[in-house]
Amino acid sequence: MSTQGDIVEASARGLLSGVRWGRRHRTALSVLALVALLVGGVAYLFLNTLELNPARATIRVDVRLAQSGGLLPGQDVTLRGVAVGRVESVDIDGTGVRAVAVIDAAVPIPATGQVRVSSLSPAGEQFLDFQPTTDDGPYLTDGSVVDESNTSTPVPMATMLENMEPMLAQIDPDDLAVITKELGTGPEGVHKLRDIVHGGTFLVSTLHAVLPQTLGILQTDKVVLATLSETAPGLAATAANLDGTLRGVSAMDGGLRQLLEQTPATVRSIDALFADNSPTMVQLLGSLVTVTQMVNVRLPALQEFIFPQQRDGSTLQSIGTVFRDGGIWGAVDVYPRVPCDYPLPRSAPSRPDFPEPFLNTHCPDPQLLPRGAAAAPRPPGDDTDKPAPGSDPLGRTSPTPQGPQTLPTPYAGPPIHFN
Repeated sequence: MSTQGDIVEASARGLLSGVRWGRRHRTALSVLALVALLVGGVAYLFLNTLELNPARATIRVDVRLAQSGGLLPGQDVTLRGVAVGRVESVDIDGTGVRAVAVIDAAVPIPATGQVRVSSLSPAGEQFLDFQPTTDDGPYLTDGSVVDESNTSTPVPMATMLENMEPMLAQIDPDDLAVITKELGTGPEGVHKLRDIVHGGTFLVSTLHAVLPQTLGILQTDKVVLATLSETAPGLAATAANLDGTLRGVSAMDGGLRQLLEQTPATVRSIDALFADNSPTMVQLLGSLVTVTQMVNVRLPALQEFIFPQQRDGSTLQSIGTVFRDGGIWGAVDVYPRVPCDYPLPRSAPSRPDFPEPFLNTHCPDPQLLPRGAAAAPRPPGDDTDKPAPGSDPLGRTSPTPQGPQTLPTPYAGPPIHFN
């Protein structure tokens, strides 16, 4: 117990003696403390703030730039935004701008990729940023040169203002004055301006995320707008024509309304017509099928009639030559043409019952004047102009369908009943 007390007592006496000594030499201790603080502060400024470490190994890299972009000596050199050195000098040589970057040798920087002169803010504060595309070698060494094709600089302020001039020219000063007045009226103006800035920042950040797509849209829009500019007269004429058309439609509004009002009654009348003729509708459809088949077989003849291939001109041109110069023109051929004498029984012209025409008509002498669909041109190998083997030479077409509204035409006429 006494030994522990002696240790405590000795410690207390030593501490008291030290305090008394420091009190007697307090001026010297204060000077030593100030010197130590000065040395520590200077070392901190050189090593941390100014990044001047004599013991650190560095390398010098020449960066070739098309223009300085506002880069000055003493500004930071970064690797993907992390400071790794300083710009030692920025000089002009015969081919462009030469910037010398002093970089920490302990930081391996791949030689591939881009080197950009970037800004911390719109006010400037440029720095040299290395942006390699890979983390693998080869790496930059002392004396390495970065070619101008692998560097980029910010757009100069003069160029940006020059490009903004057409956009600014489209802004109406009166509208801008109204916006400024609205933002300065009332306490909400500051909040409105803040919302505008935040919205613009969000828009720019969003557009930056889709920069390739935005550039593609702008390039495509340039072609589209140039095309629209070239077709502006045509569009103006089209708009004028559409205006006239729509004015005409507006003038006929009453007629269109009347048409829409009368359409249901007309449709009902057509429905009633089909209902009244329903017994003969099947026969009518069958006849239409026959007509369609006949038209399909004789389609080359119809085509030759409307759009001739074996002769010049067309049917429309022929009609045009008849009706011209305010009159009807025609030609008379006095040369006698002997018609074909078909070997079929003849009916009296006075027959009132209109017998059906013969089916199998074929002119035996092709040098005469053949008439009818059988003489129409046909594709090679088509023999449908001749009667089918074994067909009745006196066969006639199908009788005309008889409906409720059909008037019979026997000899001496239909019977007439007098009340």
